[in-house]
Amino acid sequence: MSTPTRIRATRKDGATELRMLLSHPMENGLRKDAEGKRIPAHFITEVSVQRNGEIVLEADFGPSIAMNPYLAFSIAGGAPGDEIVVSWRDNLGDSRSDAIRVV
Repeated sequence: MSTPTRIRATRKDGATELRMLLSHPMENGLRKDAEGKRIPAHFITEVSVQRNGEIVLEADFGPSIAMNPYLAFSIAGGAPGDEIVVSWRDNLGDSRSDAIRVV
């Protein structure tokens, strides 16, 4: 299992600011190791973010995204205590879901 997603959710000027760091190697399948063998592709394909069970972001990722992707965006409204859930799935079938509360 991977390292938990680091998530920050804060209220600012009537919106909720979300910042998250997804821990993932994001190998594109084109790089080679020291012996010249290809490193197999291993990358996130789907990301979703929910606030109180409502989807606020869905994204399709691919092999061109850098290691440990960082996402930051704002959503209108929100209140302290709202639950934010960040979920992802990769091309090998692994997945992770982490949650926090807005402060």
